[in-house]
Amino acid sequence: MKHSSFAGLIGVAREDITPPVGIFCRNWGAAKHDAATGIHRPLALTALTLQENGQSKPLVLIDTDLGWFADLRFARRFLGHLRDSLGLSPERLIFGMSHTHSAPPLLVEAEPEWEGRELLAPYTEQVHDAAVRAVKNALAQAQPATLEWHTGHCTLASNRDLPEGKRIIVGYNPAKPADDTLLVGRISRPDGSILATLANYACHPTTLAWENALISPDYVGAMRETVERNTENAPALFLQGASGELAPRHQYVGNPVVADQYGRHVGFAVLATLADMNPPGHALVYTGVVESGAPLAVWQHTPCVSSRELRAVVWPVELPLKPWPKAEELAQQFRDCQDRAMAERIRRKLKIRRCLGDGPHFPLELVAWQIGDAVLCGTMAEPYSAMQQRLRKAFPERSVVWMNLINGSLGYLPPADLYDQDQYGVWQTPIERGGLEQLAAAAEQLIAAWLGAQKQTSLSG
Repeated sequence: MKHSSFAGLIGVAREDITPPVGIFCRNWGAAKHDAATGIHRPLALTALTLQENGQSKPLVLIDTDLGWFADLRFARRFLGHLRDSLGLSPERLIFGMSHTHSAPPLLVEAEPEWEGRELLAPYTEQVHDAAVRAVKNALAQAQPATLEWHTGHCTLASNRDLPEGKRIIVGYNPAKPADDTLLVGRISRPDGSILATLANYACHPTTLAWENALISPDYVGAMRETVERNTENAPALFLQGASGELAPRHQYVGNPVVADQYGRHVGFAVLATLADMNPPGHALVYTGVVESGAPLAVWQHTPCVSSRELRAVVWPVELPLKPWPKAEELAQQFRDCQDRAMAERIRRKLKIRRCLGDGPHFPLELVAWQIGDAVLCGTMAEPYSAMQQRLRKAFPERSVVWMNLINGSLGYLPPADLYDQDQYGVWQTPIERGGLEQLAAAAEQLIAAWLGAQKQTSLSG
C-alpha cells in the first residue's frame, strides 16, 4: 500500500500578518468600497522548514492568508529580497498564498484614487519581516520528525464553469463533478504527537465577495482553527491546489458566518483523514492467513523506514502567449473606460502584459520538490484540476502535492478544449491553448526522472 513519508529535521513557526483597518482591500470589480472596515479573522503566515540533517540547507515553505501578487515585476523584487534576507537559492523557497479574496493585494502599484493606498507599501514590508522571523524561528525550533501523507476527500468544492447561453459564467455548475481529493500531511514527533498538519485542497476561497469589507482568510481561517483545536494546537497549513475551476457551491456572500461554516467543513474532513492514518512510522502490511471459521487475512501495523531525501528544482517551461494588445494600447483602453468592473479587468490585463513583454513565449517556472517519497509541484499560474488529476494518475504509488499561485501570480491555465468557449479563465489568461498540457507534461517528465533515479539508486545499493 502507498506510504509516502520523509524523516528529518522539521521546523514550524507562525506570525500574524493582519493588516491595519483602512488599508486598500478591493479585489472585486463589483465592490463599492475600497478600504477594509474591520477584521473577520486575523491573517496568518506559517513557515515550514525541511532538512535532511542539521548541516544541510533547508527547503522553506511559507503559507500565507493572502490572495495573489498583483504585479509579477514587484513579486520578483519581493521574493528576491526575501531570499537574500534568508540566504536561500530560488528553488529552496516556496511562497504560497491561500488565495483569499478578502486580503489586501500584495505588491501593487497603487492608483491615486484608491482609499487606503498609503498603507499598502508598509504592509508589504510587514509581510516580508514576518516571513523572515517565522523562517528563522522555524529553523531554530527544528526537531526530528516524520512527514507522512494520506488521501481523503472533501465535498466543499464544486465546478464553477456554468453555461449560460453562448458564454460560460463563473458559478456553481451542478452538472459537472469536481475533484474532491484532500491530501493531508501529518508531521509527527518521535513520541507520536503531532507537530503540524498540512492540508492540500483545491477550492477557491471566494465565499466572501463584493459585499464584504472585512479582512478575512475566508474559509481557511476556520479550517485552521478546527484542525488545531483537535491536534493540541499543532499549526495547520493550507496548500491551495489546482483550483482553476473549483469553488464552493454557495459563494459571493457578505456574511462571514458562511465562510466559517465552510472552514469547519474542510477542517473536519482533514481530521477524518488524520484519524484514518496508520500510526506514525508504520505501514499496514499483510502478514498471512489465520484459519478460523473462515480463512482470515491478517494485516499488521509494521514499522517502516522513511526516506530522508530532499531535492528541489525550478524548471522554466516555455509556454506560448496569446497575441494580446501591447501595453500602450491596454493603457489607453484603461484610461478611456468608464465602467468600474470593466476597468478592473483591463487594469489586471495591463499589469500582466507589462510583466510578460511582447514576445511570443513566456518561461513559466515549475517549482518541484522531492520530499522523501512524496513530490510537491507548483507554479504561479492557476491550472484547472486536470493538472493534479493527471499527475496523481501517472504516479499512483506516490503522494503528489500540487500548489497554485506560488512565487508569483500570472493567470489561469484551462484545458485546451475550453479555449473555444467564451469563458473567464480562457480570456483572462495570457497563455495560449495547450499551456496546461505542456506544463503537465513537463512536471510528469521531471517526476518520472526523479523517481527513476531513486529506483536505480535503491537497486544498486
